[in-house]
Amino acid sequence: MSSDFETYEQDFGTITAEVTNKIGKIPKLSGEEKTQLVLNVDKQLEEVRELLEQMDLEVREIPIQSRAMYTTRLKSYKQEMEKLEKDFKRSRIAYSDEVRNELLGDDAISSESQLIKLREERAHLLDNTERLERSSRRLEAGYQIAVETEQVGQEILSNLHTDREKIQRARERLRETDANLGKSSRILTGMLRR
Repeated sequence: MSSDFETYEQDFGTITAEVTNKIGKIPKLSGEEKTQLVLNVDKQLEEVRELLEQMDLEVREIPIQSRAMYTTRLKSYKQEMEKLEKDFKRSRIAYSDEVRNELLGDDAISSESQLIKLREERAHLLDNTERLERSSRRLEAGYQIAVETEQVGQEILSNLHTDREKIQRARERLRETDANLGKSSRILTGMLRR
């Protein structure tokens, strides 16, 4: 199982390196070229999400005593993914100086303050959206942990109930044996008196 996890880790590293490189190129492009690169990066990010889901499934299959190490690694990969998504969103709205001047023409200098303000507002909205997404993921993870904890608790209760029944049966057998020994003792005592 851990070998599958490590294979997913290698794939994760390769794809995220490619994505990081492409995200850096996006602001420098325009038109169809930019659109194609954005679609390509979006597709690769979806692959990374699927890899993280596969890693999550693998971690759940690992025995509890060695699960903590893999859980920590998975958590750091998820944080890296969040950063990549954040960078990707920012790169789509960022423009290089050449593209900005081309779009704005002679009014570029006078419109620069408006553009900066728009960027700040977009960045603020993106941050808020990301916070909401993170909170939703945390809530979902908390709910999942609660469900798993409830299942473990039910298993423990079931095991305790079974153990209690076994102990009660053993106690009954001991009482029967004790009663039989008492009868045997009385019979032997009677035989000795005769």
